[in-house]
Amino acid sequence: MFNVASIAVLSSFFVSQVAAHGGVIAYVINGRISSTYKRLYKAKACFQDKTIKDGNHTTPLLANHLLDAPTSLSCNNNGQASGSQLSATVPAGSTITAKYSQWTHAEGPVMVYMANCNGPCSSANSNSLKWFKIDQTGLISGTVGKGKWGNGLVMDTLQYTTKIPAALAAGNYLIRHELLALHQANTPQFYPECAQLIVTGGGGQTPSGNYLVSFPGAYGANDPGVNINIYTSAAQSQTTYQVPGPAVWTGN
Repeated sequence: MFNVASIAVLSSFFVSQVAAHGGVIAYVINGRISSTYKRLYKAKACFQDKTIKDGNHTTPLLANHLLDAPTSLSCNNNGQASGSQLSATVPAGSTITAKYSQWTHAEGPVMVYMANCNGPCSSANSNSLKWFKIDQTGLISGTVGKGKWGNGLVMDTLQYTTKIPAALAAGNYLIRHELLALHQANTPQFYPECAQLIVTGGGGQTPSGNYLVSFPGAYGANDPGVNINIYTSAAQSQTTYQVPGPAVWTGN
């Protein structure tokens, strides 16, 4: 069987199914990649990580999902756990890398959230959890219209690495990687995906209420980082961008 602590892999899907956008195929924890994963990845097949909650990982969610309830905005499914997912063990303070099968949009931010399942994540509904942001990369350099974005890093490398806060209390968590594509004027596309983690060690800390959000509810259709047209003349000289959602919680 596969080593769930580094990578868990489930059944394959044809590359044609992800040709338009792409999704997370696996997670790498503290740089550990199984030989099985390497073999499958080099074969250019898309494999769904067994820790990922069931959902359509290549279909974008549009602005109307921001206020829907229940919705697929939390984990790109109806919120229900299937009970078949595995949980990867992650020591607090570890790096975790989401590997993508493909990504085709350079414009927009990357955001990473976590949520305490308050028990086994296999029985948690992601729509009812409180989420806190642990990482984000928005506009890196240049202008809103012609700059380098977090999404561009994913497009170039097909991965995004973040760190589980070292101070985080041990427990069962969902991790949520979200790509917000801004390539269509005033038509944001959300690509969220979730996986189950068991965090060990840590400093026993949890984020305070001002860091916690719900999905839906964390974003509004008129938020400046959501309702945006990167092709306006003003955007060609604008050098700041407000990443939607709460502030990043680092545990400090």
